[in-house]
Amino acid sequence: MTEKSLRLPKYTIGVGDRFALQGRAQLRACVLALQAGQEISPVWNKSNREHLIVGSEPSQTRQAADQAVRDLGWTGPYFLDADHIGLKTVDRFIEPCDFFTIDVADKIGSAADTGDVQKFADRHPEVLAEIPLTAAGLTSKAKREDVEEVARKYLAAVREAGQIYRYIAERKGNGRFIPEISMDETDSPQQPLELLIILAAIADEKIPIQTIAPKFTGRFNKGVDYRGDIEAFTREFLADLAVIAHAVRAYDLPANLKLSIHSGSDKFSLYGPIQRALTETGAGLHLKTAGTTWLAELAGLALAGGHGLELAKEIYTQSYERMDELCAPYASVIEIDRGKLPRPKAVKAWTSEQYARALHHDSSSEWYNADFRQLLHVSFKIAAKMGVRFIDAIRRNEEIIAGAVTENLFERHIRPLFFPD
Repeated sequence: MTEKSLRLPKYTIGVGDRFALQGRAQLRACVLALQAGQEISPVWNKSNREHLIVGSEPSQTRQAADQAVRDLGWTGPYFLDADHIGLKTVDRFIEPCDFFTIDVADKIGSAADTGDVQKFADRHPEVLAEIPLTAAGLTSKAKREDVEEVARKYLAAVREAGQIYRYIAERKGNGRFIPEISMDETDSPQQPLELLIILAAIADEKIPIQTIAPKFTGRFNKGVDYRGDIEAFTREFLADLAVIAHAVRAYDLPANLKLSIHSGSDKFSLYGPIQRALTETGAGLHLKTAGTTWLAELAGLALAGGHGLELAKEIYTQSYERMDELCAPYASVIEIDRGKLPRPKAVKAWTSEQYARALHHDSSSEWYNADFRQLLHVSFKIAAKMGVRFIDAIRRNEEIIAGAVTENLFERHIRPLFFPD
């Protein structure tokens, strides 16, 4: 990178905003963090799929982010993420975006050329050495056949990432955007040795990545807490931090390269272990919170009562009736027990508090319903089809909804992750 290249700060938070109405509320959470002594830079993210569902353009997301920054007088860095793009979808994002999540998960496992695999292994004898992963108290040591096996699995994906990176750079200019590589939307987690080999291949492609999103152990379902072995995740996370620190030195990758957690939001049980790991190692982090803002909007509508509550109930009724359609695109990242979903007739009789408490992610509450929350997480298409009726309801209840959005991001995500106890 040159001196004029964009540089991702140490701590960043990806904030999804389905309808581009909560930019100020989201940025207020970062303002609160700054006032408390920690700079957390916002990265507004919205995928091509979400734009298609809502009927929006990346330029509108840029306008909303810029307006929020002007309104609040934010002088720190901020970014706009072309979330989960590939060659077929990147063009509409090139002008407005300055952060590109290059998603090549669907290329993992595509057989690499045998000759390319052999050449890669020949180029990288250093991965056969004993490498101490001090942060995790582990050591990485590979055999030649291990390297070839991993290269065979990931080289095609990394080559695809290189092609996408160069496509963007030719149109955007080197150093004028933040490259991230995402490999999280796949079935098998990447072990530390795999991550090391992936980073070596990325360096071969000369991609100056500043963040990488691997697949971690356990389930990262949309809008609900982590499901898996927390101790195993913690060991893996620490090992990945050590691998990144080693790869930065070994392969001359950007010094600020950091892990990205595409969490589906609300992985509260992991925030303590992650925070302790960051404190112990001094590493940075990019957390992508995705759809938690949309759910805060919906909870705010319910709490507003009256027409807002009725609209929230209508969204659930339609979601329940169109469940298969809404869940299909997210099948790998949701797990809904249909038998635990409340019937729409029952929900129609709920008070504002009952609806909000069922939706609010508080596992200690007898009202909290994780299946209800997951279904609504993927149901923003219903609100989008309502058009002006939904948008007007959000604007009429802006104060209560904005408060819910800010509180959710700062108190439930930023504070436990970036502020030591």
